Amino acid sequence: MVFRKQIDYAFARLFKGKAFVIFGPRQTGKTTFVEQLLEKVNKKTLYLNGDDADVRESLTKPNATHIAQMLSDYEILFIDEAQRISDVGLFIKIIVDRFKSVQVIATGSSAFELSSKINEPLTGRKYEMLLLPFSYAELVNNTDFLTEERSLEQRLIYGSYPEVINDPINAEEHLRLLADSYLYKDLFALEDVKKPLLFEKIVKALALQVGSEVNFSELAQLVKADQKTVEKYISLLEKAFVVFVLPAFSGNVRNEIKKNKKIYFYDTGIINAVTRNFNSLANRNDTGALFENYMIAERMKYLHQNQIEANIFFWRTTQQQEIDYIEKKGDKLLAVEFKWNEKAKDKIPVTFTQAYPNAVTNILSKAERAVFLNS
Repeated sequence: MVFRKQIDYAFARLFKGKAFVIFGPRQTGKTTFVEQLLEKVNKKTLYLNGDDADVRESLTKPNATHIAQMLSDYEILFIDEAQRISDVGLFIKIIVDRFKSVQVIATGSSAFELSSKINEPLTGRKYEMLLLPFSYAELVNNTDFLTEERSLEQRLIYGSYPEVINDPINAEEHLRLLADSYLYKDLFALEDVKKPLLFEKIVKALALQVGSEVNFSELAQLVKADQKTVEKYISLLEKAFVVFVLPAFSGNVRNEIKKNKKIYFYDTGIINAVTRNFNSLANRNDTGALFENYMIAERMKYLHQNQIEANIFFWRTTQQQEIDYIEKKGDKLLAVEFKWNEKAKDKIPVTFTQAYPNAVTNILSKAERAVFLNS
């Protein structure tokens, strides 16, 4: 079993008078994570699953008397799939305020559902954590550096979801099932998603242009929908942890692109599942884009796992000078260009280095990824 790096972070925040809430995409191992955490804590735990109808019914219109009977002598309350419970925020608030010896741990598969139900009731009463598919650092710790370095092609094609890592022989089947059945489950349950087929077209279009700037107007024409609908569905994809957006970075250069965006997937396996392309890297023409997506997504995991606050961007000028990844922490800038083809001659544009002379710049090949993903 792969040890999750955020276990120690979670453990250190238990029994501090706040609920502990874990967000993340479906099938990233949130339940398993909590089970590992509970083994470490070793306290009497009540488990409730929001997918169970009787649980949802019993927690409707919660009151202190009912909660006291339910908790009995339990020290931890673990609520799985909390977004399925209508009054979950109020329910947790009562426990945090009135049953201070009980630690609440809740998981939820979609930020927009769970956040709307807990943010207002639990203001100042919760810690939050995002759990994504396995990271490079976690996989290295599970095996060793050399094994993971040799697995780069596997990661680019099949990604790092727990089922894929634990059962690589059936990786393609797991990813197809995830993309077809689980990935959009929360989204399709929303009234806002009235056109599932259109939604899937948008996801596929995004997957086919990873690494390129997204023009919402052109995308809307491609999928034959209005631009506002396209933008709304992409926003929902963000909130369901399927994709994330990199805005353009601008500061000192007049001809910098300011409004465009790039959209990446949290997992490269999902890209290939959506496009139905599991070909080897030697037989495809998007390897560079996959590598770019992989590196940026892994950097996202690194930032989350180490609780590092940073703003991330891409950079481009109207003259097509470009840098794949910009990371801003306070007044510090990191600029990185990713290079799959190690024979290609790449360099950081002089326009950028002159405008931002204090920025740390780097061109990273696949052989040099370890430093970027671990520091």
